[in-house]
Amino acid sequence: MSRIREAFANGKAFIPFITCGDPDLKTTAAVVRACAENGADLIELGIPFSDPTAEGPVIQGANLRALTGGVTTDKIFALVRDLRQDVTVPMVFMTYANVVFSYGAERFIGICNQIGIDGLILPDLPYEEKEEFLPLCRRYGVDLISLIAPTSQNRIAMIAKEAEGFIYVVSSLGVTGTRSEIKTDLASIVEVIRANTSVPCAIGFGISTPEQAKKMAAIADGAIVGSAIIKLLERYGTEAAEYVGAYVRSMKDAVRSCGGI
Repeated sequence: MSRIREAFANGKAFIPFITCGDPDLKTTAAVVRACAENGADLIELGIPFSDPTAEGPVIQGANLRALTGGVTTDKIFALVRDLRQDVTVPMVFMTYANVVFSYGAERFIGICNQIGIDGLILPDLPYEEKEEFLPLCRRYGVDLISLIAPTSQNRIAMIAKEAEGFIYVVSSLGVTGTRSEIKTDLASIVEVIRANTSVPCAIGFGISTPEQAKKMAAIADGAIVGSAIIKLLERYGTEAAEYVGAYVRSMKDAVRSCGGI
């Protein structure tokens, strides 16, 4: 069993997302450790990109702040090497295909293996083009995480059958960001997923409150939150770790109440 699958083995999972380098890498390290200490089951690390097409204004702002601060892919690799000295929860990179291409796909994925990155999420990679990365990911033991969106429709079963690690279920059309209400029929999407694979699925996009997290975790195997955490980083800056840790604890408590440990 991969470490990603293990993250879902003890009940409903809570997955925070953090943009590396916002506001600086020292703060990112502190926030990641606070997330791990407060119950995060898996942590998504965003590698900043100049044109993050899946992101709303909150995470776009985080990308801009990180890039303006001089963050590079190599600096993020060094950050993960440091984190892996004491952080044992699974970690995955979320970035864009061009970041991997420009670095060199085999070099990038090989380093992911060396530093302890468990998976890779590329939201702009169409399912039909995943073969450009999948053989390399399998060679180096890095799960290529599939995304399923409301628009996937008759492709849901096909994507689910070939999924690895976990499936990222996009709750709503559009970009990332907090939403007051999620209206998508997610239960039907998850039903199709579960009929075609044992790979766990977690719902992201639009979740910000414990109530929303509990509702999404009741449908799926976990909940993913990004923009609400980035807002805490934007508000508290280099002092954010304490506040993010408390937020993660409240969200983990909410998803735990759906069942499991």
